Amino acid sequence: MTATDTHRTIEAIFRIERARLIARLVRMVRDVGLAEELAQDAFLTALSEWPRTGVPANPGAWLTATAKRRAIDLLRRDRMLARKHAEIGRDLSEEDDAGIAAIEAAMDDDVGDELLGLIFTACHPILSPDARVALTLRLIGGLTTDEIARAYLTSEATIAQRIVRAKKTLGKAGLSFEVPRGRERQERLSSVLEAVYLIFNEGYAATSGANLTRPALCAEAQRLGRILAGLAPDEPEVFGLLSLMEIQASRLAARIGPDGMPIPLTEQNRARWDRLLIRRGLSALERAEALGGADGPYALQAALAACHARANRVEATDWRRIAGLYDALRRVMPSPVVDLNRAVAHCMAFGPDAGLALLEELERNDDLRNYALLPAARGDFLLRAGCSAEAKLQFERAAALSRNEQERAFLLGRAKACSV
Repeated sequence: MTATDTHRTIEAIFRIERARLIARLVRMVRDVGLAEELAQDAFLTALSEWPRTGVPANPGAWLTATAKRRAIDLLRRDRMLARKHAEIGRDLSEEDDAGIAAIEAAMDDDVGDELLGLIFTACHPILSPDARVALTLRLIGGLTTDEIARAYLTSEATIAQRIVRAKKTLGKAGLSFEVPRGRERQERLSSVLEAVYLIFNEGYAATSGANLTRPALCAEAQRLGRILAGLAPDEPEVFGLLSLMEIQASRLAARIGPDGMPIPLTEQNRARWDRLLIRRGLSALERAEALGGADGPYALQAALAACHARANRVEATDWRRIAGLYDALRRVMPSPVVDLNRAVAHCMAFGPDAGLALLEELERNDDLRNYALLPAARGDFLLRAGCSAEAKLQFERAAALSRNEQERAFLLGRAKACSV
């Protein structure tokens, strides 16, 4: 393996292990910013040592042990700096031993799910709702500030400020980084669901990079959703979100062709959809509806996904029902992205002119000005209306706005096809 290959392997391992490592470290040092620094230090040490010694059999354990040693070194240094030279002696040594034992216990003690504990802490009410989700996406999803900004259709500087302030606020509060109980858990649940939802979305459609999807993020979000369902068995929106993720994940294998290009929903091989995940998703949706949550935003989105999952052939898709569900979703969860998807549904249900009319309103929305999927949708509607030359320009515009390499290539391919 070349040095370049080793570095790529290390980077891939760190992306996989990063969130868990930070979660363990936060429980130990009670400081989000410091936990991130310690995790980064462990990564840099791996970059230095593994090309020479080889990748260890258990890289996660290696990174954890390295971060733990660094944390212990910091503890000793801080205590040394905090005392006068004359006071350093037997008492300090005994306190160091006790502090180090506490660190090791915090790293090794498996109480509940570490990542979920970190998410609930990051979603503490002392933070604003926007700061809660931004911090969670950064810590758990590993998203960059740019990726989070694009998910929220806002500026990178705004997201960076939210994250920095959130870390400082949590650091000053001295919180317990564990899953809360009772009313405290309930108060944070909606923010936790939003964070898990956005982590899944980044996995389902990567904002940037060489790959269209990040399946590991989807799998992690699904795992967290299943744990939440066990923690809150009477919360309909928990089951609505779980249903949505399970059904959407069922299509992952069919979304990408052998060449890495995206395959639109209407052109996917439905035999490749994971029927087990669909059954799980439909069961969770039934549970959400039985709990009285049919009109919740996640349950409505799950119902939308279920319309596609139940159609064995694209021609069997009930687009009128989908359009109606989007009308209902718009009322409970208004957003420009929902409006864009609603326009797509109305185009499929009532024809391209209906979709284009709804897009006219969205063109005036500043939040969508640099959103690649808006001109992509307009291009599709125009192509369906027989206006290939105009569609070509829209696909080219969408490609110029896209930050994902495979998506950009797909859009350029659609633009080229308009000239044939």
